[in-house]
Amino acid sequence: MLMTILDGSIVSVAMPAIQDDLHFTPVGLSWVVNAYLIAFGSLLLLAGRLGDLLGRRRLYLAGTAVFTAASALAGLAGSPEVLLAARFLQGLGAAMASAVSLGILVTLFTGSRERTRAIAVFSFTGAAGASLGQVLGGVLTDALDWHWIFFINLPVGLATLALALPALPADRGLGLRAGADVLGALLVTGGLMTGIYAVVEVEQYGWTSAHTLGLGALSLALLAAFAVRQARARTPLMPLRILRSRVVAGANLVQVLMVAAMFAFQILVAAYLQRVLGYGASATGLAMLPAALVSGAVSLTVSARLNARFGERRVLLAGLALLVPALALLTRLPVHAGYAGDLLPVMLLTSGFGLAMPALTTLAMSGAGEQDAGLASGLFNTTQQIGMALGMAVLSTLAASRTESLVRSGRPTIEALTAGYHLAFAVGTGLLAAAAAVAATVLRSSRR
Repeated sequence: MLMTILDGSIVSVAMPAIQDDLHFTPVGLSWVVNAYLIAFGSLLLLAGRLGDLLGRRRLYLAGTAVFTAASALAGLAGSPEVLLAARFLQGLGAAMASAVSLGILVTLFTGSRERTRAIAVFSFTGAAGASLGQVLGGVLTDALDWHWIFFINLPVGLATLALALPALPADRGLGLRAGADVLGALLVTGGLMTGIYAVVEVEQYGWTSAHTLGLGALSLALLAAFAVRQARARTPLMPLRILRSRVVAGANLVQVLMVAAMFAFQILVAAYLQRVLGYGASATGLAMLPAALVSGAVSLTVSARLNARFGERRVLLAGLALLVPALALLTRLPVHAGYAGDLLPVMLLTSGFGLAMPALTTLAMSGAGEQDAGLASGLFNTTQQIGMALGMAVLSTLAASRTESLVRSGRPTIEALTAGYHLAFAVGTGLLAAAAAVAATVLRSSRR
């Protein structure tokens, strides 16, 4: 988890250096992120089910090894083609390992209290990866070069394998006969890959272009065919019984809305710091660090106790109640903001994510039986990636469109940029409010 999240955040601050060194075009540069995102997001559901069928330990170890080897290839890349291929392989390895990680946790920690603590530690490592990525990305790029943002994965990956081999008990899995639906696998992977590709290309083509609408329609058709296939197949890849759980379905919907807003927060606040306030790569990472630290500290120290005492639904609502005003404050950022007065309060309010994410993870996994733990884990990680892709595409596009409109009308560039970010943050606030409404009405209160 640490390595996967670190890799996502560490790349963002090194993009200008990668572009200059490998001579990426502006459109081609976006694929340093997109190649990873498409492979990761589209293969999670398939990988989660394969973990149930072939054994979660086996898939976890294989995915970690693939990710680590692909990181070495990315660090050695001397051309755009090699780097993009390595990023796709990183996404493949990340999907294999991440899809079954939660499934491993819920089967190893069966007691309610110990499972809650394990998920809190799991969420903390994600926040630690985000904070390390933002700081290390700037420091390594400035002090050494961009190649080291990938080499940093090697010691983490090797340590993970060394610890996991003796620690994880062997599991045989259900066997391919319990769900070896090849046609279903092709349909769901093709549908997710097409849909995520359409979303990440929105900024280039626009929402109403034939490219976006055509690929979106194709993605929906493939996913609809997958649903029909799963209802009729003798050994379905994704038994539809998992979606009959109100808790599982509601938790995944809340996650899409919440992650869309918070992923855009991470990207757009960093862009505001650099493009409006003039921060460098290292300064941007340090400025964002308090948000990751407070979120990680809350998830590690108090979230498990609060979940045990008040129930996950109430803790989730409390976390969202902190996140809504955090993004609302960002809609008032001035052109010449002071860090202590304008930005630090927002960073501290993001501690709500440290409350919300462990509670949401526990809810999403609690509605699945042991035989579907890998599938539930893969589904939860898939909706997380979909939320990230939608948040990045929708809010970035809104901000860019608003900025371009104001520049054409004669407004100074910095003022236009700030107004564009204001619009994106306002929409993000609405997404968080919608997530709170779903959590309050759809998710049942958890009892202790």
